[in-house]
Amino acid sequence: MYSQKLTKNEAIRLTLENNFGILVATNNIEIAKNNKHLLNSGYLPSLTTNAGAEYQSATSNTGFQGAVNPDTGEPRPDIRIEGAETQRYNASLSLDYTLFDGLGRYYNYRRLKEQYNLTGLQARETIENTILQLFTVYYEIARLSENIGILDKQLRISRERVLRSNYQFEYGQNTKLNVLNAQVDVANDSINLLNTKQQLINTKRDLNVILANDLEERFEVDTIINFIPKLMLDQYLEKSNENNVTLLQNESNIRISEYDIKVNKSGYLPTVGLTGSYGWNENRNPPSAFFPGNVADTYTLRGGVTLTWNLFDGGSTITRVKNSKIALDNQEITKNQVIKEVERDIANALGNYQNRLEVYKIQQQNVITNENNFERSQERFKLGQITSIEFRQAQINLISAQTNKNLAKYDAKIAELQLLQLTGQLLNIDF
Repeated sequence: MYSQKLTKNEAIRLTLENNFGILVATNNIEIAKNNKHLLNSGYLPSLTTNAGAEYQSATSNTGFQGAVNPDTGEPRPDIRIEGAETQRYNASLSLDYTLFDGLGRYYNYRRLKEQYNLTGLQARETIENTILQLFTVYYEIARLSENIGILDKQLRISRERVLRSNYQFEYGQNTKLNVLNAQVDVANDSINLLNTKQQLINTKRDLNVILANDLEERFEVDTIINFIPKLMLDQYLEKSNENNVTLLQNESNIRISEYDIKVNKSGYLPTVGLTGSYGWNENRNPPSAFFPGNVADTYTLRGGVTLTWNLFDGGSTITRVKNSKIALDNQEITKNQVIKEVERDIANALGNYQNRLEVYKIQQQNVITNENNFERSQERFKLGQITSIEFRQAQINLISAQTNKNLAKYDAKIAELQLLQLTGQLLNIDF
């Protein structure tokens, strides 16, 4: 359950713990971590065991045609053996180990480590995008919450105006038209307030989806905004090429492509391996017509060195090496393109941020001006020196100035976060 106020830090914590996209990215890191483990490197030997047992029961009849027993002079009788059991047992243990494979597994192992690094960068990009999405919705809730306060206050003023108009009409100081105009303005203000409240409810549901929380969870958000000092922002901009996650992913892809070339080149070299086995066989043979039964046990120990050299594989290795070099060239080309795009995006983001900050400053001053104008108009309206239409216009101008200031404030903050993401610092700041 949430506390009454959902702070920014609490929102980040819940997002990192529960967001579905981040959970998937975290699992992908675990998969890459398993892949780069020594158990998946090819450096360990393979050990195989086999065992078997065989049973046979047979009945045999051996006849001696024309043979005579020399002792009795009678024909020699047949020898019949029933249920003669033959049993065979075997077990073996085999060991295979690759001593040298042209350095293929060495570079593949390093490639898997770099793949793990790339997966971490991809997860970081997912987290950055999710955090940016989180605060886009969070600050929209803050903006709507502040707007509701503004609209609620103006609705109270409009209702007071209806009461005042009714009193003035009862005492003959006003016309029915002024009362009706005041009632229309109350209806419009009520509709605007209701629509804004519904937008707030919907936006809170959007945030609950990001937090993987119950959709109807109720909370308030923090409306205090702090901007990054210019000096610190300049430092981030100077190191943007070192920290931008897109550039870092491109560098990682280049290293992976370099390892691919080396892995494929290992096909030019021979493979040297060790093999060894230990086996046991036992045969239990039943007696026959001419031989007694016997038990034979055999123990075998075998070891050897193998060398395999594929002198020509039809050109497959040559083709793979050529294609991997082209893939590396493509990554280098992509790097140049990404550098230009990131520089453009940072320049645009910086320009947007500076522009929105300036707009926010102007809107702050505009609110002060419209508050003074509204206060004077309200006083003059009470004294009957201006019409209800003029008063309503001053009220509308104030509402517009206040809501525009809120919009400018949160727009500037979102622009700052977008700039921080491009500089690679979004996850390193205090919100």
